[in-house]
Amino acid sequence: MKKFMIAMAGAMALTFAASVSAQDKADWPGSLTIGTASQGGTYFIYGTGLAGLITEKLGVNASAEVTGGPVQNATLIETGDHLMGLVTMGPAYEAWTGNSELAPGVEHKNLRALFPMYQTPFQVVALKSSGITSVADLNGKRVSVGPAGGTAATYWPRYFESVGVKPVISFSGANDATSQVKDGLIDAFAFAAGVPISAFAQIAAENPVNIFGFSAEEQAKILEAMPELAAFEVPGGLYQGFPDPQGTVSLWNFAVANAEMPETLAYEITKLVMENNDRMVQIHATASETISANIEKNTFLPFHPGSVRYFEEKGITIPDDLKGQ
Repeated sequence: MKKFMIAMAGAMALTFAASVSAQDKADWPGSLTIGTASQGGTYFIYGTGLAGLITEKLGVNASAEVTGGPVQNATLIETGDHLMGLVTMGPAYEAWTGNSELAPGVEHKNLRALFPMYQTPFQVVALKSSGITSVADLNGKRVSVGPAGGTAATYWPRYFESVGVKPVISFSGANDATSQVKDGLIDAFAFAAGVPISAFAQIAAENPVNIFGFSAEEQAKILEAMPELAAFEVPGGLYQGFPDPQGTVSLWNFAVANAEMPETLAYEITKLVMENNDRMVQIHATASETISANIEKNTFLPFHPGSVRYFEEKGITIPDDLKGQ
């Protein structure tokens, strides 16, 4: 029986390899760079694991690259510097419509959606000794909002304006920002990433901290001003010392590619991710939302033809206006 099981496993592996090799791979690149964000954030963990899975299963040498985050990723994909990247749909919409803060006036029409990832909620961490327990307490304080070009750096200044708070803003990667909080160089770190945010979990395990989102009143003001956002409840128990859920707002994330990505490669990447959710969840818990049902969270960005083919083979209808060329 054991020999039979080994033989069956080998046959299944050969079948998978054959199904990929049967595709026209002549135009596949020898390597693939996935734009992520700063180390210590969920994008980098998710993207690094995804790159490893692509390398293992599809034979393309994929790697994750540290970037400023979704705003920069969208432009890197638009220009063809990266073939693939991770974006939140707020910055992606601004890039698509020519309102990117990195490339104003340039409509990023080469962007194509591949598959849904997860929601990105916004949270703040500060040392308990600072006495900072709410967004209102950040008025006049030194606050990092993550790397320039990232989702947090784009949206936190808008949130502060919406709720009438004026902190002194700086920019840095997630690991650097938490170190600055611990060293007293800044008062708080306001970020956005899939939860649990590894940098938040680490500082909470090592120091007495306060982690918080928005009050109900703040949340209502923000959602009224920015309809691309959604209300979100961060589950309790994700960080040491925080057993209760917290209210905040969130944006959806999608993996996107340049329109020039070969259709067969886009098909195989989408299939690989959608049909290996157990592996994706091992990479990061947020991938529990990386499922086909969530493709409806994209309402404006055309899907890559390879992704359209995969989803329609699975009986999922893609609206005609979201079928990219």
